Amino acid sequence: MNLVIDQGNSVSKLAVFNSGEMLEYLVEKMLDAEILEPLFEKYPDLTNGILSSVSEYHQGVPALLKKKLNNFIILDAATPLPIINTYTTKDTLGYDRIADAVGAFTIFPGSNVLIIDAGTAITIDLLTENGEFYGGNISPGLDLRFRALHEFTRKLPEVKKKTNYPILGKTTEEAILSGVLSGAVFELNGYIDQLSSQFPDLKIILTGGDFKFFDKKLKNSIFAHSNLNLTGLNRILEYNVE
Repeated sequence: MNLVIDQGNSVSKLAVFNSGEMLEYLVEKMLDAEILEPLFEKYPDLTNGILSSVSEYHQGVPALLKKKLNNFIILDAATPLPIINTYTTKDTLGYDRIADAVGAFTIFPGSNVLIIDAGTAITIDLLTENGEFYGGNISPGLDLRFRALHEFTRKLPEVKKKTNYPILGKTTEEAILSGVLSGAVFELNGYIDQLSSQFPDLKIILTGGDFKFFDKKLKNSIFAHSNLNLTGLNRILEYNVE
């Protein structure tokens, strides 16, 4: 059994996998021994683990995981991957992006895949049919766009995203709402159109905290996956243990 941990900026996501199947999924604010110990009691067959972190975690966590697990790795730029990473600055490539790419490779092997991760930032990355991480782009997420308009101007109000909005606003709030949300949808559909013309039979995977907002608004057939990152981390772990 595998223990997969994704330590993000605000929460920790933990999952237990067995033969590729997710048996348990937890979201916690702070990753520490009090969170981990019950998992080892519940799943005594946990033998392998991976930790991916973009923020701080309790100092005792790695020591505990090394003690409890036969195989434990902390994801970094030097970790062997089941895909080919062609990114020029590998040290600056976010672990979430590379885990998403490996997750896409696991779900759609031998396919060109566009990965859209709509979280705090919106990332779009391309994985080729040859298993190459081609690269991608980063732009502000929806909440960041709303906050930027409010915080960097004197009079524009702070607006929260909504499911329904007009294509053209008749009030300032509607104008901001549509400008941010329609703008993001047009942006992603533009990428889909451009890259679909360059890469045959392009598959599109949508993930991230705002995936439900974009799910029905993007072109083509979209495969939504709420735990793509954890799927990718589990595959990276399996690849290193094999």
